Amino acid sequence: MDTMNSTLPANDADEQRIRELVARSQKAQIDPDVLPALHAANLVIVNLAGRRLFGRDAFASAMAEALSSPLKDIRTSLEVDDIRFTTPDVAIVSLTKTVHDERYETEGSSDLPSVGVMTYVLTRQGDDWLIALAQTTPVR
Repeated sequence: MDTMNSTLPANDADEQRIRELVARSQKAQIDPDVLPALHAANLVIVNLAGRRLFGRDAFASAMAEALSSPLKDIRTSLEVDDIRFTTPDVAIVSLTKTVHDERYETEGSSDLPSVGVMTYVLTRQGDDWLIALAQTTPVR
């Protein structure tokens, strides 16, 4: 369906930094001190269950809440499918998110899909990139 590729030419260094950011975000998914810092202060997140959060503080609070519940036993892995630069300082990253639900037969443990498509909108901050939007759509 892509009839015209409107993405700017990829900068290899920026693409590498973005891939490293994705890897760091995956590694830090249970670290409430590291993961929020990889996001812009005014971020928007829509998670796999459809919960929307506005701002880094709301995200940090929701993350702390989740890590003190059975949700702490859900891990995800991310695979970068595509990176497109809409401007030199904005990138759209398409990912496949795989959910690894390690909860033991708790109520609601089967209500999450095992795969989602995820989109990051990243903004350049100095020499680094931050996640400004993270949106996940379940694949049923």
